[in-house]
Amino acid sequence: MFLGTYTPKLDEKGRIILPAKFWDELAGGVVMTRGQDRCIYVFSQREFEEVHDKIRQAPVTSKQARDYVRLLLSGAHAETPDKQHRVTIPQGLRTYAGLGRELVVIGAGSRAEIWDAEAWNAYVSENEDDFANTAEEVIPGLF
Repeated sequence: MFLGTYTPKLDEKGRIILPAKFWDELAGGVVMTRGQDRCIYVFSQREFEEVHDKIRQAPVTSKQARDYVRLLLSGAHAETPDKQHRVTIPQGLRTYAGLGRELVVIGAGSRAEIWDAEAWNAYVSENEDDFANTAEEVIPGLF
């Protein structure tokens, strides 16, 4: 499970050092793709295969499902971290997420997310009140 918040920097070659707490889970390979809210989703190879199995079941007759699958998979990039635990974020994904040098990597349970630091801080500011006021109906039985 991916947890926590980390603040790595993007190097001049578009690489990021993955957080040490994620190394074991991601050692076998990562898949990066467009995430919702203009971040980059980072899945372990194994988890992405499970995600793919689920989206394969989406009805081809649903335009919304087709659009989601197209955007998710066309932006996907698989890679194995190097010996320094770095991965290269493709230029297309960096542009999509508006990444600068300062990044935030968060654990989001089954995946990690890469955010531009300013975008993440704005997201947190915009959503803190909603988080504090979330009713039980949003995630039934959580608390």
